Amino acid sequence: MPSWKLVSGLCLFFLGSIVAAVGVGYAMVGIPSENTAAKSQNNVYYWSDGTQMVATGTGANRQNVTIDQIPKAMQWSVISAENKSFYTDSGVDPMGIARALANMARGGETQGGSTITQQFVKNTYLSQEQTVTRKFKEMFISIKVGTQLSKQQVLQGYLNTSYYGRGAYGIQAAAQTYYGVDAVKLTPSQCAFLAALLKGPTYYDPIGATNIDPAADAKSNTARSKARWSWILEQMHNDKRITDAEYQTAIKKYPMPQGLKATKGMTGQISYLVDTAKKYVLNHSDISQTEFDQGGYQIYTTFQKDKVNELSAAVKKVQKERIDPKKRDLDKYVQFGAASVVPKDGAIVALYGGDGYENGHFTNNADTSGVPVGSTWKPFVLAAAMQYGTYKTDGVGISPLSKYNGDDHLKVRNQDGTNVLNKDNSIFYQNNESNYPWGYISLRKAMEQSINTPFVQLGMDVGNSKVRDVAKASGILDDSFATLNPSFAIGTSTPSAIRMADAYATFAASGKQADPYSVTAVKHDGQAVSGFTKPAVKQAMPENVANNVTDTLENVIQNGTAEAAKALGRTAAGKTGTTDSNKSAWFVGYTQQLSTSIAMFRENPKDAELLSMNGTAGVASIHGGDIPTAVWTAYMEGALKGKSDLGFPDATKIDKVANEDGAPTPTPTPVVTPSETPSETPSETPSETPSSTPSATETCRFSWQCNDNGGTDGGATSTPTDTATATETSGSDRGNQNGGIFGGSTG
Repeated sequence: MPSWKLVSGLCLFFLGSIVAAVGVGYAMVGIPSENTAAKSQNNVYYWSDGTQMVATGTGANRQNVTIDQIPKAMQWSVISAENKSFYTDSGVDPMGIARALANMARGGETQGGSTITQQFVKNTYLSQEQTVTRKFKEMFISIKVGTQLSKQQVLQGYLNTSYYGRGAYGIQAAAQTYYGVDAVKLTPSQCAFLAALLKGPTYYDPIGATNIDPAADAKSNTARSKARWSWILEQMHNDKRITDAEYQTAIKKYPMPQGLKATKGMTGQISYLVDTAKKYVLNHSDISQTEFDQGGYQIYTTFQKDKVNELSAAVKKVQKERIDPKKRDLDKYVQFGAASVVPKDGAIVALYGGDGYENGHFTNNADTSGVPVGSTWKPFVLAAAMQYGTYKTDGVGISPLSKYNGDDHLKVRNQDGTNVLNKDNSIFYQNNESNYPWGYISLRKAMEQSINTPFVQLGMDVGNSKVRDVAKASGILDDSFATLNPSFAIGTSTPSAIRMADAYATFAASGKQADPYSVTAVKHDGQAVSGFTKPAVKQAMPENVANNVTDTLENVIQNGTAEAAKALGRTAAGKTGTTDSNKSAWFVGYTQQLSTSIAMFRENPKDAELLSMNGTAGVASIHGGDIPTAVWTAYMEGALKGKSDLGFPDATKIDKVANEDGAPTPTPTPVVTPSETPSETPSETPSETPSSTPSATETCRFSWQCNDNGGTDGGATSTPTDTATATETSGSDRGNQNGGIFGGSTG
């Protein structure tokens, strides 16, 4: 056993060492300067070729003010909300620091400073690293600050270095950004609002920040902001920092801030490119939004300037030709979103996010959800059927030549043969756009003419969960999937334009999928930041399944609802889509080099509710084969200029033909005389109705793609006699349900 002298000596040595270490640490750290902290830098973004795109950040959006220029209401709002004992405490919360250190020792994150003094000290660190070393530095500096600076100096420093969101550091920048006034002119109500932002502007700015977190939508943020704003005013009143009269005046009306404004360089599509790249950086690194906005980062993107310009020009060209909001009220609020992705890679080379921040459009339409994709979803249903088969084929994939009933207003059956029912137990029927009697037709033909009923029943037979699995493997995110009811098969889901382009790129790449990415490298003050390796390429579906989908979608362009895309003059595949009540229209198409999605919709600016496009552009309704396909064709023509036409890999036959129950045995189809054949395949747009009945004939690249009865699909149970009715159905990638539990169906 050691002697008591040895034990006591060791204890004294240990304690002395701690005291010495604390003394050395205390002596070595300096008091932070709010002026030093204010020297934030710009972030610089680069095009894919390494040339500079834009330098943007907060360097110019920060101006320190003295405490006498900060309203008393602002000072007391943060004290009442965050640190009531500010004027009496030492500036350090020992228990809070102990909790933070213990949490780090367990591998968790540190907790924020619990006093205003500690938060001021933390704000001055441009590096927000979560380490024990930094926490000790923060503690020592906070102790020194508490003993050497007055409380007024500390409070001034805190309010000048805090981040209020929208790129605003410090109370003066925040006052200008949110209310367009100098800090000294802020009202008590406005002060309480700005103090609420200090809890986290991502979640307390009413404008929303869904580009950072989908949960930070405008409605939720406004509710959170109002609740905390009123609570802060209540705390100030309870603490007797404002009078009864001031409180009653302040609480009477929520001080809604002004909208976003475009900053220097953030015009045109640049704002949306920066938005997309910033979101990617924050989601793929440990960099916090606060750190990122403090600047000093170099972001190298995948965006190609020429393709971005081509896409923007394509949208503007079609807008100028077709959309005139001054002439037609139904042309108001029309928006476009688009994205172009490289197959087998995932690089986003171009996107179109809207009319630009300078025009008051701050939502990135290329990377937003909420716009149903309609019939552009049908290829996932077909892919699932070819990969997994139906409940009748024991997992054996079925051929695109399998026949399903394409007639209008059909009962939808569960796998046990029972009818799908509405909530009131009435039988659920699926509708097409018109009552044209297609009869039993191949899935290939149903895709060509975008008929709803075959794909709704096919989704039930395959299992819509399998359809969801295929879509997810192709690149669609979980949070955009709609409910798995029959309508799921015809596009009630709401993925972004970026994700739709990426998912179709999987078909273009013979089943190989890579997640979309917009950033190749990030540096901070010249030093590489980890986390930006190229996404891995994986086989998302069997190669032949993808190739058969591509072959089927080639036929959509050659003979179906996307015939307008033939103007591209090169091998391409794609699918049109239009949703219930004509609220959105899509075209997604691809070559081996590029996969591009175009979305068109109308949105009420007051509540972001989708509006019908019936009557927009002076036509009865807008469909995917109309304006969206025109934009796609114009863009792809420019983007692929000078590039070789690579075609697509051959699709090999899938033997299993599994017709829907009730399909008749094929019989020879009567020969259609030339006089009965239309001179061109009907357009998707009803206003462009041809004068003759649509033919059942389709062009086949390989003999196995067509039936043996003269190369036609056959199986139509009747020949239409009403020309108008027959042509109306052509391109029925639109069509709604009859209400009931699945209302709002798309086609």
